[in-house]
Amino acid sequence: MKDMQTHLEKLRADAAECALIRDLATDSAKRELFARLAEHLSALASEVERAITARGADAKT
Repeated sequence: MKDMQTHLEKLRADAAECALIRDLATDSAKRELFARLAEHLSALASEVERAITARGADAKT
């Protein structure tokens, strides 16, 4: 479970970094690329968070 939490934190940090790069990019193609990357990494983080929650609920039953 701790390993999954570590991956979740890494995904969130990477998504935030991509969002920052997106905001600082002057080239529109780079802005779009980093916007997509930030969205994708955020979606992956949400999936990992759901898996952690599901594992926690399974452990309680």
